[in-house]
Parts: sequence; C-alpha cells; structure tokens
Amino acid sequence: MTPIIDKGWHPLADGNPPDWASEWGQDRYGVFVAFTVADVTQRLRWIPPGRFLMGSPEDEPGRYDDEGPQHAVTLSRGYWLFDTPCTQALWQAVMGANPSEFKSPDRPVETVSWNDVQDFLARINGRLPGLDLALPTEAQWEHACRAGTATALHSGAIAILGENNAPALDPIAWYCGNSGVGFDLDNGVDSTDWPEKQHPHETAGTRPVGRKRPNPWGLHDTLGNVWEWCAEGRRTYTAQPETDPRGPESAVAVRVLRGGSWFYSARYARAACRNRYHPDDRYDFIGFRCARVQP
Repeated sequence: MTPIIDKGWHPLADGNPPDWASEWGQDRYGVFVAFTVADVTQRLRWIPPGRFLMGSPEDEPGRYDDEGPQHAVTLSRGYWLFDTPCTQALWQAVMGANPSEFKSPDRPVETVSWNDVQDFLARINGRLPGLDLALPTEAQWEHACRAGTATALHSGAIAILGENNAPALDPIAWYCGNSGVGFDLDNGVDSTDWPEKQHPHETAGTRPVGRKRPNPWGLHDTLGNVWEWCAEGRRTYTAQPETDPRGPESAVAVRVLRGGSWFYSARYARAACRNRYHPDDRYDFIGFRCARVQP
C-alpha cells in the first residue's frame, strides 16, 4: 500500500523513494525510510532542518562546564538518522564478524572504534550505491536527540536523586541505575557495588535496542545503552550563533561521543552531555548510529 504523504512538505514528496530503500512511509513520529542488507533491515527517521539551543543551562542537574554557554545552532539541511544504534546484526551483515562483548543480534554493536566505523561506512556505502551514510555531527546528534524539546531529556527535566538514580530516565534509557534489571546474558559486568542504583541488580551490560520509549521523532536509545560516536572532535562553545558547526576533523582529533551508556551514571544520559575518546579506542559501552544528509 502506497503511504499517504503531505505533499506540501515532505522529503519524499515526489513519491519516489531512494533506489536503496526497501520500505518507506510516514507514521505518528514522522517520515521514515529503510534499507536491507542480507536479511537485516535498518530504519532511518527524517530529522528536519531547524534551529535549537545547543548545550545546557548553568542550573541543569549533572551539568559539566563544557556544555556551555548555550548558543543558537541552525542546521540548514535535513537528514536521515538510524532510529536505533547500529545493531550487531547489521554490523555482522556488512563486516562479516561481530566484535561485541555482549553478543546478540538485536543489541547495539559495541567495542568498535571510530576508525572501525569508517571501515563499516565505506563497506556499506559501496554495497548500496547512493546510500551515502556518515556519522552525524555533534550538532546533528543533539538536534535529533532533543526532537524539538529544550529540557535535559527529550521527555522533560531530570532530577538526580543519587549517582545512579534518576527516575525520569527509567522509561527512556538504559543507564547504571537500571541496565542490570533482568539482564539475560552470562557475561554481564558485576554491578553489585555500583552506588545508589535506582533498581537493585547484580550484573549489567547492553540491552536490545528499541525497548525503551522513543523520543518525539521516533528515535530509540539516543540516551543510554551505548555512547555514540560523532563525526568530529570537540569544539569549544561560545555564545555566538552557529550554522552547521563542526569540530576539529584531523585524523588524530579526539572524537566526540554522545548519549551516555549502560555503564555510566545518570548525569551522562542527558541531551547536552559530551564525552570524548581517541579514534582508535574500543570499549563495550561505545557504539554508533548513522546519518544521511539529504542532497
């Protein structure tokens, strides 16, 4: 059945999905397309261009200084973004192997470096001409995570009651406070001594993608589960407005990651929080999701 679309505004308004698309349509979260590699299908959500306040206010609980000053950012072009972190199933279909510590097809791939991801991107783009995937910039990532909101979480404010206890995270994110609840693999990390957990648990690790409530644009796990690599290094914020900002991009630039993870405490699972690792670092709490800028 052909999807019903609003032809007054739609990234696919001409009724022609990309050649690489295996499905496309529109639902209550917005517009989507998907591609299939082998028998693995990955959906991408449309992220509209627009203007947002990047960073956090000085009174936000858990804030770090490098999240400010808040400043207006304009993204001049819309883009597609994976609706979940890249899964182990997709990585395996493209790369032929699975480096993850917590192995299961529906969990996010992890223990992948920024450099490893560049190899993945080259291979999948070669396999599906015109797909042209890349990592999102830090600004693209935060715009998508916020989904039109201006609070610490895309679901609202955050109250941090203990290091690993922020009840507002529970419906939307896997973080230290809940990532071990009902953990179902044999190789979970010992979490018995993690302080101030929201829920009791003894072993923890990544969780299958898409099990928590999505943000208003239909994106799952932007907060928690795994940190997500961004395209560039960390720029220093100023109060000046920016359009399509990018951080340092030399081969050795330390790269930004966003979103927090199953292994990190509550303060990290906020839309404005920034982390960074070297491009050859691999950890079982680091993954990624891909973007595609609309031509």
